[in-house]
Parts: sequence; C-alpha cells; structure tokens
Amino acid sequence: MKRFLALFSVFVPVLVLTGCVDRRYVIQSDPPGALVLRNGQPIGCTPVDDHFTYYGKYDFTLIKDGYETQKIEQDICAPWYEYPLIDFFTENLIPFKIRDVRRFNYQMQPVKTVRTDEVLQRAEQLRTQGQSIGAPRAIPPHTGPAPQPTPSAPLPTPSVVPPQPPTLSPPQPQ
Repeated sequence: MKRFLALFSVFVPVLVLTGCVDRRYVIQSDPPGALVLRNGQPIGCTPVDDHFTYYGKYDFTLIKDGYETQKIEQDICAPWYEYPLIDFFTENLIPFKIRDVRRFNYQMQPVKTVRTDEVLQRAEQLRTQGQSIGAPRAIPPHTGPAPQPTPSAPLPTPSVVPPQPPTLSPPQPQ
C-alpha cells in the first residue's frame, strides 16, 4: 500500500503539470480597422488575434473601405518542437506551457480612382478594335448523317380519380 501511495504521489503531480502549446496568430494592417476573414469566416477587425490548432496554409482576406481587398495565402510553419515524435513530449510531458505567437503585418493599398474620360477613351479603343475584327465566321453545317430519333412507346396517361368526400351517416340508435 505504501508503494502505491508513493507512485500515486509521484504521478499525480506529473499529470497535473503536463505541458501544452498555446498557438495563436496576430494580424495587423496598415491602416488598422480592416475586416479579416480566415478561410472565408470573419474573425474581426485588425489588430485581431485568434487561436489555431494546425500548422499549414491559411487563407486570409483583408477588407477595408477605400482600400483594395487583399487575399493572402499565409503559411504557418511548425517549429522544431512540433515535429513528429518530439511533439509528444512538448504536448504532454513538459511541465510548463509553450506559447507560439505568430505576428503578420499587411500593408493595404488605397483604391486607385480612374477618371471618367480615361474610361470613355479606353471604351472607344475597344469598340474600334472590335469593329476591325469583322463579322464572325459561319459555323459549317453538320456534314454527317443526321441522328435519327429513337422510337419510344407512348407513355401511359395516368388516370386521375378525384377524391370522394366522406359520407356522414346519422347515428344509429342502440
């Protein structure tokens, strides 16, 4: 019984003090206040942080009025202590918490305004270019034999019987 208590007193603190890895990323933008979507789901406005479980590629989209929308494919690489076999010890046996914080800073570009006369000039260029192409070529007719329709049996017409209203009979004397 004393051995059991000795083993119990050694293993309980080890189990309680097991380590873990806290994974998070922080996204900042210049200018701040851009809406951030992770894999199409909104997570907040910059500066924003969030937890993640798996290392790998994440798709971030930054949206802000007056600025071009940015689509970013961000690769979050695993650190050395998260490689297979080593990660068992860092996740389960180290008696303290490891914090893995990744910081990403994105520069947003203002939307470029185009003057109306430039748009009209470009439209006129495209119109003259389209007119210089000429008429579309005619598609030659099908030269092989025409496909014959396969005869099929006529479909039977379903007979529709209107529903009969229920008949009510007077109560029978007993």
